[in-house]
Amino acid sequence: MSYPDSEDALVLRGAVVAGISDDDYFELCQANELLHIERTPQRELVIRPLPGFATSELVGIALFQVADWSRRYGGHTLSWAGYTLPDGAVLGPGISWVSEAAYSTLTRAQRLQFPPLCPQFVLELKAPFDRLDTLQARFAQWLNYGVELAILLDADAETAYLYRPGQPVEIVQGFDNELSGEPVLPGFRLDLRELREAAS
Repeated sequence: MSYPDSEDALVLRGAVVAGISDDDYFELCQANELLHIERTPQRELVIRPLPGFATSELVGIALFQVADWSRRYGGHTLSWAGYTLPDGAVLGPGISWVSEAAYSTLTRAQRLQFPPLCPQFVLELKAPFDRLDTLQARFAQWLNYGVELAILLDADAETAYLYRPGQPVEIVQGFDNELSGEPVLPGFRLDLRELREAAS
């Protein structure tokens, strides 16, 4: 996996960092909750600041919409949950959804840390310190891991990027639209107008 750095990311490398156990990595993340610490397949640690108030508010609006759908249709909606992926990377998307069938395969111990699981759906908002090309590479990688639908939102440009396996990226301009979650999230539509109102 190529992991291009965002402009403000701090990347820790070296034998000591690579030798950190999974349990110690988890404890490090818990002890530094104001940092977003992900791990690459090479066991590098990528540390990014938490998003600011405006970005967090938009994530919250989108999270509420997904969670409301999930309460009616099932599965689990999560925010900033970490996932251990097949190549050893640990990523934590702003919003993710896991089906009940996938969730039921996890032990209680796995659910308490970063489970070996790829969510079916992820959604992230571009923060002011993020580079668009970095996020686009990240989202292409999500598809390689097995995500069935990934949505990247750039609120400043009012642009949405929808990623689906085996299909070209769908680009939707303007936050006067709704985005369909079909077929991964049956019946779900993300109302971008709510994000526009909050961002104005």
